[in-house]
Amino acid sequence: MAASAMKEKTDFSHYGTKFQEGLVQIILDDRVFADQIMEVFDYDFLELGYLRSFVKLVFNYREKYGTHPSRETMLTIVRAELDNETDLSKKQIRDYFSRLSAAPVEFTSAPYIRDTSLEFCRKQNVKKAMLKCVDLVKTSSFDEIAKIMTESITLGSSNDVGYDYMKDFEKRFEITMRNPVGTGWVPVDNITGGGLGSGELGVCIAPTGAGKSMALVHLGAEALKQGKTVVHYTLELADTVVARRYDSCLTGIELGKVVYNKDYILGKIKDIEGKLIVKEYPTKSASTNTLKTHLEKLVRRGEEIGMVIVDYGDLLRPVSIQKEKRNELESIYEEMRGIAQIYGCPLWTASQTNRSGKNAELVTTEHISEAFNKCFVADFIFSLSRNNEDKVTDSGRIFIAKNRNGADGLTFPIHMTTKNVRIRVSNTQNLQGVVPQKSSDVVKQQAESLREKYKKHRTSIMNKKKENNT
Repeated sequence: MAASAMKEKTDFSHYGTKFQEGLVQIILDDRVFADQIMEVFDYDFLELGYLRSFVKLVFNYREKYGTHPSRETMLTIVRAELDNETDLSKKQIRDYFSRLSAAPVEFTSAPYIRDTSLEFCRKQNVKKAMLKCVDLVKTSSFDEIAKIMTESITLGSSNDVGYDYMKDFEKRFEITMRNPVGTGWVPVDNITGGGLGSGELGVCIAPTGAGKSMALVHLGAEALKQGKTVVHYTLELADTVVARRYDSCLTGIELGKVVYNKDYILGKIKDIEGKLIVKEYPTKSASTNTLKTHLEKLVRRGEEIGMVIVDYGDLLRPVSIQKEKRNELESIYEEMRGIAQIYGCPLWTASQTNRSGKNAELVTTEHISEAFNKCFVADFIFSLSRNNEDKVTDSGRIFIAKNRNGADGLTFPIHMTTKNVRIRVSNTQNLQGVVPQKSSDVVKQQAESLREKYKKHRTSIMNKKKENNT
């Protein structure tokens, strides 16, 4: 008896058997409460098997029929749908339902259980996370440990109940809500509603040597001109190399002559309102958790993050190791978009094309390397297409592959000067007379391919959910 009492104290603390039985009762009897707790609740939080099985029956019914079961409905379910349970578990579930049926709907402990249910879920979630991290310590997966513990601690911490369609009517007509940061390319800004917005992920795709890093510097420089604090993460180039590219982009001085024009450059950049922080990490040494830790340091220092640039996302180390690289890359891009949302700023990154994109006249999402699912995560995707002739003539094409805030499938001719890090869209000064090229066949093929790949992606997700439920 003493051992049993000790086990309950150890396992349940003051959230013991009675508390957990009461919690399940409220979930059954109070549909509104069930709706709320579903956002943070996990079956494993209940440490008694018969309670886990019972509440699964409740939530499975809700999911299948789109309505909350009554006690009468649960009586039918308990009598008929326990095939997968052991005889002991069946008896425990029936005994629990009998006790529940004998109890009043509004029992005396209900207010306390409602008030402390979130605290219970948080503590159980932390406990679950700690147990999971024990094995990760053996493999030195410290980034993953940090991610798991952070997520467990912050469970249910958001007070945001969602966007109210009627009450928040005015918000969707305020352009400032997106707070877009212009790209400096007028046609692109026109079709994106002013540039990349807060919490949005933008991706530049291009083959090696086409100018991905250069494009990211251009976008960062434009944000600086708009008074933003830009945090530029470089995973391939030295921080001083990146800084010199900004020197060239902001002043027009040729890249090779930057070191000889120190005073001139200082005079040109000293009045720029924005602030640039370049942080260098060796390739595959930093994860998205590393970036978040660094950004938190900047925030604590009083910096207001206006734009984040990651050059480039494919060179980040995954937080958790997965069997396939494409799954790791998809997670990285999801986490980068999460960073954009956490800090309320646009995040630009770049992605390498596959081999077929190297000589393509027009690079599309078909040429994106490794993880095509990156396309589903991004809010805006553009490509840089430059063949050998284009490089000689300082020309090329920008293709708008994806745009959640406007038109896509558009191709714009560009002038790209690598010696002084300048990219401009042709005829931007006379935009009204410009008719962007529409690559109809490419767009059609791409749209069809996207639809097919999205179907496969959704099918894969649904199959995984079915596997997890069985």
